[in-house]
Amino acid sequence: MSEMTLTEVMAELASLEDPKIRAVNERYGDDHGVNLTKLRALAKRIKTRHEFAGQLWATGDSAARLLALLICRPRSFSQDELDAMLRDARVPKVQDWLVNYVVKKSPHVEALRVSWFDDPDPVIASAGWALTADRVVKKPEGLDLAGLLDLIEAQMADAPERLQWAMNACLAQIGIEHPEYRARALEIGERLEVLKDYPTSPGCTSPFAPVWITEMVRRQAEQA
Repeated sequence: MSEMTLTEVMAELASLEDPKIRAVNERYGDDHGVNLTKLRALAKRIKTRHEFAGQLWATGDSAARLLALLICRPRSFSQDELDAMLRDARVPKVQDWLVNYVVKKSPHVEALRVSWFDDPDPVIASAGWALTADRVVKKPEGLDLAGLLDLIEAQMADAPERLQWAMNACLAQIGIEHPEYRARALEIGERLEVLKDYPTSPGCTSPFAPVWITEMVRRQAEQA
């Protein structure tokens, strides 16, 4: 069976376009209308094709870029390539998948975390904070957790939305994973009230850090 061509894949992506899905996505700043379960199924058929992923990315189409991130080899990208891709990603879903599915698996993840962390572009900085939150959980050795709390306390309330969300996630993870900083994390969250009134679906945990921290600590205690 011959490999699918770029023309064939783009045509299939177009056939999967659903105006209702696009309308929902556009509320969150995204610009595609493809059901992600169907997109993953297409990626499974194509399998890993790193060079082809580059062709899909070059189209600039968000659905094609999401597909590219599923069929690439994360460890094959250079640090400069990943930096350029993030700066060109444009929309939240592509940015999130790039960070979570590719950068986190890259040998350059720590160098990128450091370089992005205080970038003047808040979207780029949000990626640095997202990677920092991940390291708070998985590899906190060497991180200045008290210093991170200082930055969150000083900057989170007035940060742009995507950066604010990433800083809030870092605050929550510090409170969840590091009991010695839990009281301070809770106090910062309570005082700043970031995402306190964010609508939360039944059965889901609120992103408001004090509620998030308390619930996850409760679950950890139940599993202990």
